[in-house]
Amino acid sequence: MLRTQASFVAIATMIFLAGCAGLGSMEKAIETLNLNVNPGTLILRGNLVEVEITGNFPAKYFAKKVRLEATPVLVWDGGEAAFATEGFQGEDAAGNYTVVPFEAGKSFTYNASISYDAAMEDACHLELRLRGLKGDKVVDFEPYIICKGVITTPHLVQPDDKFAITPDRFQRTMSYTLGNDLNYDYNSSKVTRTELRAEGWGAMKELFALAASADSVNLSGATIEAYASPEGEITLNEDLAADRAESAHKALMSELKRKKIETAEGFYTLMAKGEDWDGFKRLMIASNIEDKDLILRVLEMYSDKSKREQEIRNIAKTYSVIEDQILPSLRRSSIAMNYTVEGYTDEELTALAMTSPATLTVEELLFSATLFPDISDKLAVYTSCSGAYSNDHRGYNNAGVCLMEMGRRNQADEAFNAARSLSPNNAAVLNNVGAIARQKGKTEEASALFAKAGSGAEVSYNKGLVAITQGNYGSAISNMSGSASANLALAKLLNGDANGAKTTLMNAGDDSAISSYLLAICCARLDDAAGVKANVNAALTKDGTLRGKAQTDLEFANFRAELGL
Repeated sequence: MLRTQASFVAIATMIFLAGCAGLGSMEKAIETLNLNVNPGTLILRGNLVEVEITGNFPAKYFAKKVRLEATPVLVWDGGEAAFATEGFQGEDAAGNYTVVPFEAGKSFTYNASISYDAAMEDACHLELRLRGLKGDKVVDFEPYIICKGVITTPHLVQPDDKFAITPDRFQRTMSYTLGNDLNYDYNSSKVTRTELRAEGWGAMKELFALAASADSVNLSGATIEAYASPEGEITLNEDLAADRAESAHKALMSELKRKKIETAEGFYTLMAKGEDWDGFKRLMIASNIEDKDLILRVLEMYSDKSKREQEIRNIAKTYSVIEDQILPSLRRSSIAMNYTVEGYTDEELTALAMTSPATLTVEELLFSATLFPDISDKLAVYTSCSGAYSNDHRGYNNAGVCLMEMGRRNQADEAFNAARSLSPNNAAVLNNVGAIARQKGKTEEASALFAKAGSGAEVSYNKGLVAITQGNYGSAISNMSGSASANLALAKLLNGDANGAKTTLMNAGDDSAISSYLLAICCARLDDAAGVKANVNAALTKDGTLRGKAQTDLEFANFRAELGL
């Protein structure tokens, strides 16, 4: 920074040595301007190269009729790019530049930026071009080099975008319930042969036979809820419901005994519900009885259940459909038989996934892929899944993740877009499409996709990568805080926290060449010459192609002798 200040002093002095009439009188106090450049070496931020110049014109310094124009210019072999021109003028000079009062003086801060060009890195230099004017006289001074090159450390961001798997919903043990109603005659709790020959009981018997013969099917419990129709007396109905629950229980026990299935204590839960007034209302509402709404309103007027029961009996005599269809269906025991089915073992799943994938469900296939340690096998199963279940986005998406791991980005891109066509708003798919876009340099598109994907570890990390690319280092640190990585360290380094970046790298468990190279930059910014040398050497040992960058990298400008490159 001292050299930069001295450079600006020298530039200002040249103005007065030029001998232009009216300008030379400002020479005597030139060293009081306190010119400063920040940063001393320009640093890329996002896609911009920024510069800040500060200084102060002291009292009685700036001649009243003088104008001064200054233009910082980045110059490289075959091209150049100029920052905006800044102008100052004395209080009696004609023009629209910033006026510097002769008596009071004036401090100034110059900020400007230009778009980055790859040719600027290392080989370019920043020079200041000055022009002094007094009346009609114009003097252009020799350009003076302020600093060398542009530091492009942000370009060290690594393409370690996080790709998200869409999970399976596989359950090895599936729980099911088989239901059946046993209906009873009026005022009876006897299970009739007709009921035991009905289709529902036949399905129950088939389940019991399967449980007896297959180890994978296990009965876990039975719940019996028994009811009476609401036209009988309350006490009678309660006893009748209890008797019906017990008769259904005995029928189940008898059938299980025939199949030689033993049940544990607590297997049966019997619940005598009494009269089924709610069931009566439900069936009435669903019926075609013309006066059903009126009938229900009248019945609901009776708070005394005994009177309501009498009215139901009276109405039933008038409406035969109530007597013949509604009341009989309320005299029942409702059985819920709970059972589990154990799925294939891991060994069976992996074998079938490779030999007969179409015989597995989509959940079984997706889960099977996770059992294979080899990425090629995983890809094969996910590909089979997308073939067998072409309307499910997960096979395509997960195949894309495998392809990215294998370095086949174009094919991964196709797979992710196939998944997106099936599930346009799936967060994992949007994240993965966005990560591909970011790697292709489509930063704005990637940012929009990540915003739509919402939150999640992978999305947040990838948002951090975009933030680094855009120069929003604080946002990058916030988004990537959940993971210790070289990119998080890079964000901290670029945000001015070299110590924090160094700590992150030391804890990241990353032994890559880039990690060592970033550690060297941290040491350079902390003025640790030994650390610079040790880590640059480590980086070059791991990746010799970094030698050319290290030789010209302005991060190491003050350590050339130690590096010997």
